[in-house]
Amino acid sequence: MHRMHAAGAQLRPMHRSGKLAGRAITVKAPPGDNLMLHKAIDMAAEGDVIVIDAGGDVTNALMGEMMLAHARGRGVAGFVLNGAIRDADAFLEMNVPSFAVGVTHRGPYKNGPGEINCPIAIGGMVVMPGDLVLGDADGVVVIPIDDVAEVYERTAAKHAAENKQMENIKAGTHRPTWFNEALSKAGCELPPEL
Repeated sequence: MHRMHAAGAQLRPMHRSGKLAGRAITVKAPPGDNLMLHKAIDMAAEGDVIVIDAGGDVTNALMGEMMLAHARGRGVAGFVLNGAIRDADAFLEMNVPSFAVGVTHRGPYKNGPGEINCPIAIGGMVVMPGDLVLGDADGVVVIPIDDVAEVYERTAAKHAAENKQMENIKAGTHRPTWFNEALSKAGCELPPEL
């Protein structure tokens, strides 16, 4: 998995707790305009995640309480919005996993145009229709559907290695040395061992 599959720090969780997982429905929309987002909610299957690129503009909200309630009723798993929401308390109360750039009280336009299920990019993260979207308190990543099995295997191996490392840290036996070689390659002089 490449860094192009991880969103930047501008996306923040708008829900209380929980994780996001589902298949991407992508939306490209003008800043502050949610016409195509309404259609995407209508098209969504249960468990889908709607990912919308509206240019990162936070002048007008893309959605609020009523759209969130409608989407939840249709089984939408969550949202990733390169734009703003409104009715922030409703996002906390309903706790539908949702990530956005910010919050504003100003409502959206409904003029269009836009596109659904097209390639989009949010904060350096490229999202294709059907990608697996995952999110937690640290942020959002996407996994191309053809790479899911490989990423799962690599993630499981990394998780096992980090669990072992944490055991060593807790036991007081963790003695990392990898950075000495990196510092040496960077031309840093290292003091002799004490």
